[in-house]
Amino acid sequence: MTTSATSGTGPTENSMRRALKRARDGVALDVSEAAVLLQARGEALTDLAASAARVRDAGLEQAGRPGVITYSKSVFIPLTRLCRDKCHYCTFVTVPGKLRRAGHGMFMSPDEVLDIARKGAALGCKEALITLGDKPEDRWPEAREWLDAHGYDDTIAYVRAVSIRILEETGLLPHLNPGVMTWTDFQRLKPVAPSMGMMLETTATRLWSEPGGPHHGSPDKEPAVRLRVLEDAGRSSVPFTSGLLIGIGETYEERAESLFALRKVSRAYHGIQELIIQNFRAKPDTAMRGMPDAELDDLVATVAVARHIMGPSACLQAPPNLVDSEYERLIGAGIDDWGGVSPLTIDHVNPERPWPQIEELTERSLAAGFELRERLCVYPEFVRRGEPWLDPRLRPHVSALADPETGLALPDATVEGHPWQEPEEAFVPTGRTDLHRTIDTEGRGADRRDDFDEVYGDWEALREAAAPGMTPERIDTDVRQALATAADDPTKLTDAEALALLHADGPALDALCRVADDVRRSAVGDDVTYIVTRNINFTNVCYTGCRFCAFAQRRTDADAYTLSLEQVADRAQQAWDVGAVEVCMQGGIHPDLPGTAYFDIAKAVKERVPGMHVHAFSPMEVVNGATRTGMSIREWLSAAKESGLDTIPGTAAEILDDEVRWVLTKGKLPTATWIEVVRTAHELGIRSSSTMMYGHVDQPRHWLGHLRTLARLQRETGGFTEFVTLPFIHTNAPVYLAGIARPGPSTRDNRAVTAMARLLLHPWIPNIQTSWVKLGAEGAAEMLRSGANDLGGTLMEETISRMAGSSYGSYKSVRDLIAVAEAAGRPAKPRTTLYGEVPKERQRAAEASDGHLPELLPVLD
Repeated sequence: MTTSATSGTGPTENSMRRALKRARDGVALDVSEAAVLLQARGEALTDLAASAARVRDAGLEQAGRPGVITYSKSVFIPLTRLCRDKCHYCTFVTVPGKLRRAGHGMFMSPDEVLDIARKGAALGCKEALITLGDKPEDRWPEAREWLDAHGYDDTIAYVRAVSIRILEETGLLPHLNPGVMTWTDFQRLKPVAPSMGMMLETTATRLWSEPGGPHHGSPDKEPAVRLRVLEDAGRSSVPFTSGLLIGIGETYEERAESLFALRKVSRAYHGIQELIIQNFRAKPDTAMRGMPDAELDDLVATVAVARHIMGPSACLQAPPNLVDSEYERLIGAGIDDWGGVSPLTIDHVNPERPWPQIEELTERSLAAGFELRERLCVYPEFVRRGEPWLDPRLRPHVSALADPETGLALPDATVEGHPWQEPEEAFVPTGRTDLHRTIDTEGRGADRRDDFDEVYGDWEALREAAAPGMTPERIDTDVRQALATAADDPTKLTDAEALALLHADGPALDALCRVADDVRRSAVGDDVTYIVTRNINFTNVCYTGCRFCAFAQRRTDADAYTLSLEQVADRAQQAWDVGAVEVCMQGGIHPDLPGTAYFDIAKAVKERVPGMHVHAFSPMEVVNGATRTGMSIREWLSAAKESGLDTIPGTAAEILDDEVRWVLTKGKLPTATWIEVVRTAHELGIRSSSTMMYGHVDQPRHWLGHLRTLARLQRETGGFTEFVTLPFIHTNAPVYLAGIARPGPSTRDNRAVTAMARLLLHPWIPNIQTSWVKLGAEGAAEMLRSGANDLGGTLMEETISRMAGSSYGSYKSVRDLIAVAEAAGRPAKPRTTLYGEVPKERQRAAEASDGHLPELLPVLD
């Protein structure tokens, strides 16, 4: 195994001279130039460090803290030293037997954690650094038994619980290092910790995959897995710490590639708050005890190159206890932070290396021309950014310790516990609550939200990510043979045949639609069904960052609003009075709404109108509710059902392919989580619709994968009531305004998707719904001739599509829907949510009120 060395000789004098000049001139480096500079030594290293320091100084000036180096006064809490990984250099991790012999539990108890945290608070510490092994319950039965005995589903649940106690009982801010986390883990932990972290270490896959490598046998050290964690942190708007461990066998090229990978994630999501450059130190009793330590020059060169690659705004840290008092060299290479320094606890990862005294750091920093200032675990930029980076439940805790002007720590702040709780008065009506009505008369206040350039991530990086997925494929399959298969038995369509039909045009498309219409007739008959329903979008405040959504607003935007529970109930009552059998309720992921708010909404409707079917809460809202309450998805859905939830909309699906999802949305749930929510709902007897939004950055191959996924899930659960086609409305969509998405699907696309949905979902999902809101009456009639059999609802109010730019209004009377069916040559019939018969009383109420709805309620009292 080599130690940070390229094969063969080092760089030539000319290549070093060229790379140094490019660094001095501020020209962007490439990987090969970075690899050359990583080998700078002597005068070349002095030159490199000087240019890196200038970059750092410019960034500090721009940030408003020139000449300041920061640190965090912290306590180190090793919550568990068990781990499922087997890193060959690690002494932090141990085994259950050793813990027992030492008189320790498998995890630190809450009392042990709080004892350290209280002592730290008394010494003025403000950060509780919670570090632990990766998923120990997956490897050690003793860890699983401890969690079960103490009432925790998994390690993440215990981390969440102990973090809340630290916040409430000591006032320290948790910084969480639980290793590899899923997107859902981030949702669970974000409300209890202002920042989190995980070292990337390296992107050199061979160090993980090859026997003898430092990460071999460690599933959580696969570079692709760790990069996904960094991306999920960015998608979840979590201020995140990462970095490199240098000198573990990587080449200079591999180290450079690792830095560029970190830069790519940082640029895409703006969420990496600091980068740690950590030098390897060999430890006894490890497989790598014979490896040489990373040299100081190696560390200095890597810090300097990292500064050039990451740029002036990046925050770079090198742990001061891992160098032998050579602090000035690290400052001279471009660091601006010393990391966590504890006056109380040891560095449990490097126990042989004591922390320096804060007084010594102050003096040494001052000698290098820098003032040492204390920060919080969450960096100043994120303190000042606020939402969506800080959960509302953490704002009081952070505000108690942060200087409101600088975002740094208040030196004389009292460190004491504060209640961790949901915001009070969650359902106070605010903002443009008449938007459901005035969107059709007055329109939007602006074509985009005020934070357009920040909330969605980096548009340039997104454009690069979107390009491969938008490349069309050449289709060689015989369309005539595919049509014959579809007409004979659509369940036998191969993927190649289905893809050929999804590309069909001209006479072939006409033939496809005729086949789909024949299948529709045999499956569900000629009746065109519709439902008398009302949409209630109870808030449009949302910080998730869906790039296709023009509905979401910041709380301060002109078009933002939130309804009160009474207003929600009033609208449900109005709908009942005019014959509705269903209310469909969805809203933005409002940071102030507690996870139990959804229960309150369902109860409010059921208490006012007991007979109303509550069709509510997308899978994204389900996950939001579950993670905010600390409940599992199953527990939360069960509680929602008890509160009055009848069915859920299968929205938030967009395209069930993460290649496309991560272009469409910054922070929405991944495909696997959407499937988990829907499957769980079906298992609990909560049925759902299914949807697909298409015509943006997708291609027919993505539609095929989406429809196949829905068919598989339906065969497993039988819980879908219908499939709803949702053509992308581009007009005000951010991803379109940024020049990335195409302007919605064509008529050809709409016909092909509708027809193929009928064929690929046959016979498992019998009902195919078309959207008059998005297509208009003529477009909907055309889809009824292409395999659809349902027109959806009267809606009464519709804000989401109208905010996006749909021009087809927010309400269709029963007569209007009947006319659409007649235009397709078919009879119309009312239905319930579950496609049952509508009671005569409801039909009479709808007929009596049809076409002359009462004045819809204004939003503000």
